[in-house]
Amino acid sequence: MHELKVYNSLTRKKEVFKSLVEGHVGMYVCGPTVSGESHLGHSRPYITFDILYRYLLHKGYKVRYVRNITDAGHFEEEGREAEDKISKKAVLEKLEPMELVQKYTNLFHKAMALFNTLPPSIEPTATGHIIEQIVMIEKIIADGYAYVANGSVYFDVEKYNNDFSAKGLPYGILSGRILEDLLETTRELDNQEEKRSKNDFALWKNAPPEHIMRWQSPWGEGFPGWHIECSAMSAKYLGDQFDIHGGGMDLQFPHHECEIAQSSVCNHKMPARYWLHNNMITLNGRKMGKSYNNVITMSQLFSGDHPLLSQAFHPMTIRFFILQTHYRSTLDFSNEALQAAEKGLKRLWEGYENLDKINVTAQEASDQELEMRCAKLIGECDEFITDDLNTAKVMANLFELVPVINGIKDKHLPADAISAGLLTQLKSTFKLYLEDIFGLKGDDTNGNTKLDGVIKLLIDLRKDAKSKKDFVTSDRIRNELVAMGIQLKDEKDGGMSYSFM
Repeated sequence: MHELKVYNSLTRKKEVFKSLVEGHVGMYVCGPTVSGESHLGHSRPYITFDILYRYLLHKGYKVRYVRNITDAGHFEEEGREAEDKISKKAVLEKLEPMELVQKYTNLFHKAMALFNTLPPSIEPTATGHIIEQIVMIEKIIADGYAYVANGSVYFDVEKYNNDFSAKGLPYGILSGRILEDLLETTRELDNQEEKRSKNDFALWKNAPPEHIMRWQSPWGEGFPGWHIECSAMSAKYLGDQFDIHGGGMDLQFPHHECEIAQSSVCNHKMPARYWLHNNMITLNGRKMGKSYNNVITMSQLFSGDHPLLSQAFHPMTIRFFILQTHYRSTLDFSNEALQAAEKGLKRLWEGYENLDKINVTAQEASDQELEMRCAKLIGECDEFITDDLNTAKVMANLFELVPVINGIKDKHLPADAISAGLLTQLKSTFKLYLEDIFGLKGDDTNGNTKLDGVIKLLIDLRKDAKSKKDFVTSDRIRNELVAMGIQLKDEKDGGMSYSFM
């Protein structure tokens, strides 16, 4: 067995993973901002770190996996005026902010369940930890690394950099950016006149009269900055220093860089030892993001209801599509890529199921060359998964084993071509990777004819409603079925089929 190596963004190299406490792992992953429904781009980090979580559990670690919910607002992309996304969206949808938060949190949880991601050990919310954030800000002020201006509190980046560079913790240590070269690249770009430097970032913002979400603080009514939320929650549940901090590559700067600075002032040490970042999902070569107006939401993926989609896609197809590429590589979306993933997953899963249809009793293989080749492919899976979670290479090896499985099952190869021992290894390997680590599931339909009849009746009612241009009823039937985990799929002949998600 090989030791797990991960690419540490902090050191910019692969390192053997060693936990701070033997047998225990503390892992923090930045969760969603629930100002809207999560999209395809958001699915990648949560599936990526689900693989890491599953692998660590498989290796026998006791893992405390903390993934937060950002429900206290969030600033717009760089270059835009700062605003609270949740407050703004609440006004548009005529909902109380926390009603909106609950709506999109529920949708996020539903999507994660459909993707078969394991729930985190702790899922703290930013609004539930205002006190911890205020305490942390007070300490940063007391130590001289933050200042108050008109009811807002800003982190003094230049002073921090001057003092902590000598301690090996300069501002820019994670992203490699040099302070002198930085322009206005923090997200909090309003009220620049309040700041001592354009590089300073907000720890606490004074709430203007129209701002809905606001809390009492020593500096007046306001709301926390984005970065302080994660520093406070990770420290509370994982301690001053923990093992792994994860998130998308777009969070490396400024979010994670600011987290390091805040936490270093409070705890005088790097908060996490290993920083892991997944790359982006792109659409026609451009990052998928709400600010670019090129997002496909989770429910749109599952229902196919989006102009860029040629059909609905099963959550397992999307999960498989993501795992076919190494998490640090860019992944470009296209209908063709998802359709290929759909076929690939079907072929791989059928090969897995065919293992149970094979009866091999031979103690020695009649084809020693084939036996050795299969044993090599099986052995390499551990080498690949421990090499920075290279799911793509593991998948490739499993695909190479499928023709052997199918060949014996279909009697194109003699039953004794491989040994009973190798068959046992094949079964355990496919189960370990496909189910336990990759978290994939097969078609869980159970042939219930009564249920089949009810769904077909609903499909007919939906078709009838569409023919009468009653799109409200038609959409409601489709959306309710999707909410229950039943995906409708338009067929080429004008008919419609369904599958369970």
